[in-house]
Amino acid sequence: MKKPSIFCTVALFIASNLHAQQGNLVKYVNTRQGTNTKYEFSYGNTYPATSLPFGMNTWTPQTGKNGDGWKYQYFEKKIRGFQQSHQCSSWVNDYAVFSLMPVTGKLVVNEDERAASFNHDNEIAQPSYYSVTLDNGIKTEMSPTERGAHLRFSFPKGQASYLVLDGYTKMSMVKIDPVKRTISGYVNNCRWAPQNFKNYFVITFDKPFADYGTWENKKNSLNAKNKRAEGEGAGAYIKFKDGEKVQAKVASSYISPEQAEITLQAELGKYSSFNDTHKAADKVWNTLLGRMAVEGGTEEEKATFYSCLYHANLFSHQFFEYGKDGKPYYYSPYDGKLHDGYMYTDNGFWDTFRAQFPLNTVLHPKMEGQLVQALLDAQKQCGWLPAWSFPAETGGMLGNHSISLLADAWMKGIRTFDPKQALEAYYHEATNKGPWGSANGRPGWKEYFADGYVPYSKQTEGATAWTLEFAYDDFCAYQLAKATGNKHYENVFGRQMYNYKNLFDPKTRFMRAKDAKGNWIEPFDPMDWGGPYTEGNAWHWTWSVFHDTQGLINLMGGDKNFTAKLDSVFTEPGTIKVGGYGTVIHEMTEMAAFKMGQFAQGNEPIHHMLYMYNYAGQPWKAQQHLREVMDKMYNATENGYPGDEDEGQMSSWFVLSAAGFYSVCPGTDQYVIGSPLFNKMTITLENGNKFIIEANNNSKQNVYIQSATLNGKPYTHNWISHTDIMNGGTLHLEMGDQPNLTRGLALEDKPFSLSKAGQF
Repeated sequence: MKKPSIFCTVALFIASNLHAQQGNLVKYVNTRQGTNTKYEFSYGNTYPATSLPFGMNTWTPQTGKNGDGWKYQYFEKKIRGFQQSHQCSSWVNDYAVFSLMPVTGKLVVNEDERAASFNHDNEIAQPSYYSVTLDNGIKTEMSPTERGAHLRFSFPKGQASYLVLDGYTKMSMVKIDPVKRTISGYVNNCRWAPQNFKNYFVITFDKPFADYGTWENKKNSLNAKNKRAEGEGAGAYIKFKDGEKVQAKVASSYISPEQAEITLQAELGKYSSFNDTHKAADKVWNTLLGRMAVEGGTEEEKATFYSCLYHANLFSHQFFEYGKDGKPYYYSPYDGKLHDGYMYTDNGFWDTFRAQFPLNTVLHPKMEGQLVQALLDAQKQCGWLPAWSFPAETGGMLGNHSISLLADAWMKGIRTFDPKQALEAYYHEATNKGPWGSANGRPGWKEYFADGYVPYSKQTEGATAWTLEFAYDDFCAYQLAKATGNKHYENVFGRQMYNYKNLFDPKTRFMRAKDAKGNWIEPFDPMDWGGPYTEGNAWHWTWSVFHDTQGLINLMGGDKNFTAKLDSVFTEPGTIKVGGYGTVIHEMTEMAAFKMGQFAQGNEPIHHMLYMYNYAGQPWKAQQHLREVMDKMYNATENGYPGDEDEGQMSSWFVLSAAGFYSVCPGTDQYVIGSPLFNKMTITLENGNKFIIEANNNSKQNVYIQSATLNGKPYTHNWISHTDIMNGGTLHLEMGDQPNLTRGLALEDKPFSLSKAGQF
């Protein structure tokens, strides 16, 4: 066989090394992105979740006290435990939690006294692996499975080696078996769940116990040699030989202790060592991250992108388990019974309908099909469509956005559910008010139906925001009804989807509040937060007409007035006026901190706004602003986000925007084109196709699209269809440092709107 030349050998080495670098994308992810957060100011409100994609639970270091929603804050100096978590927001706390804490020297169980100092330089925080060496010399490592984790504790040589299990808040039970080297039990700490809710867990250790006992975390009293305890905050402790290195495998179940054992064996039984589990978790994440493979860009931009892609693939959590027969079933957090099939929880749709679920339709259509069917199963079990499940329905925030998920799935070819059942469930939602928060059913539904808006009063805080969100949701129901030939519901919701017009004030060109008699609420200041608006002001909420941007343009008097109004968002001073809130909230300070006028990327109502320039003949302004926001407001550090990350929405906005397109109006098959961050992105789809976005001559200065082709043919549209993406192919863009003022201006180049140009 002929020997390769030195040139060929070097070329092969470079190619091999490049492949290895592309294969190890986990190294770019910092799970501590956005953790430098406090009540007053949010850089993400995240925690370093060690988890597989959409896993039933995650594992995380804990710096905050038991019951504190801020479970890991970057500026804290001590760790008090390593806990199983399900938290999707600091503002709603956590549930089904227990923690493990290694202790050396004297046995200490009190959560404050056992806390050990650490340095971030001694942490590794990746999706598939977390490790920290505490200042006392103990090293803790964690690697995840979907419903469990593998942990390894390395104690200092010659030092006492204890492990403390903390039952967190509310009732818990622990049972120690020194012969089998296991701890099993349950915790039931949960705010929104049926009375019989329990999270059963089992932990197996690879080293014998030298001692053991139980304790409780109210008075921190110990009960040596006791093998079982049940009560508020019941916990356990075990002692190993001095200086031991211990592996622990843990799995949990909402169904039964027996199911926890089945899961432990199924998910961790095949891994003989911690390193095996870590390697398998690495492979899962590298495969997923590699499905959006980028070329070009800086190392910092890659770190930001892949850290955001990680966060975009954590929620919703799987709430189903696999039985002995390998089939999925679940304990329902809605009716407390067992059901066959799939269930997903821990998500607030007001945040995530905008980008996180549309991203799922591209990357995970099979899972999205399971999830939208689970929405209808949940509706049968509790009587209402979920709006924010945690794990049962909380009714948090506003709008009835389950219908957005359902319509978006259907319009994109994900048809795993009965559309008639979906429409009937939504009609019930739209014509009733449920017993929980403002997103459970529809507050003010009678007035909305009769008068076309929800009148504002002290009893209807957020009424203008409600009206705008209801109109969009009605559009989604209209879309689903029209696509499936359901004339009845097409007529019902077709009547209401233009209701946004009833709150547009042509004099001020803002969406405003009206009273029950149809009068504008005075005095009016568009900078005032709260009152008729939710977590924002008129500058933020006026744009919430996802389904009919052209209709909003028409109301404003045409493209020129509309783009001038968009421009004004940035030229207005970033003044904070607390308005109806009466005090400064963190969303206000986050807006002001980034010094872009009244533009508030840190909260969801304005997430689609930049893309609206595409509808009004100035797509280059979207391109410029988008690149500025990506560059200025996102990074991979502890200060990584411009506000709450919100179950993947803030990250999904970045992921889609970095790809060069965004879902302005879920419920249609279109994405609006922006300005890609990288020279090239290859999206590998579930169907085996690849969709490639090429941005030739791309740079921090060259943010403007000069020309485009789709699969080699000239392409002038400011949008791309879901079908074009799923069919695979190449969207090629030529980039430059000056706007192309003539591209994408034809009527057919504008993205979808219900109204036509000039139509009132």
